[in-house]
Amino acid sequence: MSLSIVIPAYNEEGSLQELHAKLVESLTEIGQEYEIIFVDDGSSDGTFSALEKLHTTDPNVKVIRFRRNFGKAAALTAGFRAAQGEIIVTMDADLQDDPVEIPRFLEKLDEGYDLVTGWKYPRLDPLSKTLPSRLANGTVRMAAGLDIHDMNCGFKAMRRTVTEEITLYGELHRYIPVLANWRGFRLAEIKVKHHPRPYGKSKYGLERLARGLFDFMTVFFLSRFNRRPLHFFGMFGLLAFLAGFAIDAYLAYIRLVLGIFIGHRPLLTLGTLLITIGVQFFSFGLLAEMFTYGAMSKERDYSIRETLE
Repeated sequence: MSLSIVIPAYNEEGSLQELHAKLVESLTEIGQEYEIIFVDDGSSDGTFSALEKLHTTDPNVKVIRFRRNFGKAAALTAGFRAAQGEIIVTMDADLQDDPVEIPRFLEKLDEGYDLVTGWKYPRLDPLSKTLPSRLANGTVRMAAGLDIHDMNCGFKAMRRTVTEEITLYGELHRYIPVLANWRGFRLAEIKVKHHPRPYGKSKYGLERLARGLFDFMTVFFLSRFNRRPLHFFGMFGLLAFLAGFAIDAYLAYIRLVLGIFIGHRPLLTLGTLLITIGVQFFSFGLLAEMFTYGAMSKERDYSIRETLE
């Protein structure tokens, strides 16, 4: 199998038949073996019935049905595990991604890249959706040091090795480029056509923006301190300990040298509290290092590109 198209679908009954027809037309022109994997993420409309019909009429269509809605990250993970292709393409089921762009993704991969992500340009969504997205993308670009304009674009093509080495949960599907870059894979971005949503309702909302922010904090920590948590917690612990030590040293000078009573001073409480917090941060960091050391014995801490024997 050369190509696997993985498509999460949640209440997208109206778009599936048209999406399938466009996919078949585009993939037939490419002339490679392919499979289309739809993942029904616990839809409450007729999505699964529509997918059953596609599966019956097209042997290249596979369907995975969740018992309930688990989210896009879980749907992608299930699709990745079921995929047999060496190249995996992900796209949304709402017809905003155009299958005619797939050959361009494959051409970019042939230039030596491991993951190619789409940049919806121009993006045809309301301001209530595009403005928060621009702010989030700008924040991620600065924090991750990754020059990707549209981090959340669901239209991507990647080599199978990428899906085997990244772990998705929560809202981490938004940060697949960050996770892949952290593992050392080569990334590229191409502009893709973006169409208005013809059917259904957008699943985007302010609560997803908040979840995405929290998950970015997770990605930021994992990509920089996953193997050295003491460097993160120890930094705060050291600052708190030094501040508390300086305060208590100053109070000790006042009491021992100047003979001034300090028992009633709030600074004494603050200094002692900061020293205690500093020790706790150090202790927490050391415990995290112990857990990390145990985990590293079971998980590879590197990514091999190729081996010559």
